[in-house]
Amino acid sequence: MYIKYRTPIIILSLILIFISCESDEYKVPEANTAFRNDCIKRTLGPNVVGLDIEFAYAMALGYDRGKILSAEATASIPGEADTYLEHHSFHTNNSGNDIGVVIAEPSVTSGNTTRITFTKDTCAATLRYFYKIPESARGKSVSFTFSSTASTGESVSYEMGPYQIAKMDMKREIVLSNDNKCYFSIADMEIYNETEALSRADKIDLVYLYKSIPGITFNHALVSPNANAEFLQGKIIPSGINSSTLIQKTYGLRDRHLARLQFGEYVDDKDFETLNISDAPNYSIDLRAEYGIWVQTADNKYRAYIYVNSVNNNARTMTISIKRYLM
Repeated sequence: MYIKYRTPIIILSLILIFISCESDEYKVPEANTAFRNDCIKRTLGPNVVGLDIEFAYAMALGYDRGKILSAEATASIPGEADTYLEHHSFHTNNSGNDIGVVIAEPSVTSGNTTRITFTKDTCAATLRYFYKIPESARGKSVSFTFSSTASTGESVSYEMGPYQIAKMDMKREIVLSNDNKCYFSIADMEIYNETEALSRADKIDLVYLYKSIPGITFNHALVSPNANAEFLQGKIIPSGINSSTLIQKTYGLRDRHLARLQFGEYVDDKDFETLNISDAPNYSIDLRAEYGIWVQTADNKYRAYIYVNSVNNNARTMTISIKRYLM
């Protein structure tokens, strides 16, 4: 009975497969020749004043329909003078490297808009746009409109954003020296020698020290000017420099903006807003490369994250970078 009923089913299935193969002959799909565009934001993390927001803007037109004439990017808030639209079209080779081909003269910025005019006959391009975040955008949001025109009379546009600009400040590669530049102001984000510090006494929040003490891992330290004598290790602090700054040491928070390493970690405004180090001490010793400290000034005006880029025992120096938030 199994063979009796199974055989017709098998034969019918083979007939259907044969018919299907005959009727579904493959055809190469027709290319979309319409004028199109697309855009992605390439930069990650918080948008900090002074840094770039980078985009890749792509546009394409059917190769037999005409050519692209121009492209532009318009920001809702004008960028700094270094804002520009690349005059190269980029593609990625087999090794993952970006390869640029010149397709226009360098971009020209007028007000909010940065524009290029194509000088090479092309029907497809991917351009990089670098928006240098201005001080005027701090704490605000910014949006972008990308657009392009073609010889066919067509135009396309693409909206990006809005993107929130951080309130925090940032400064990198500050070199502290045990014998000279050892007084640090968070308000100024500057390091001073003793003479300079005396004129900024109310602005000094931290003192840098390097001490090699047998049996004690003191080494590189950042301490408050009024820390206990054991943490100042004989350092005489001039009268009037007496702030007590809260300091909490951490390891492994390698903020990409400050460390510029491969790690995708970022300190953002929200981290400062929610930070609670009210029970932290006013000193931090044995600081090493890739360590960091959270800081709150004595007047509660600023919170900051200080990252240790490098230390040098022989020169008795430490290089730091900082993000600072005005409360």
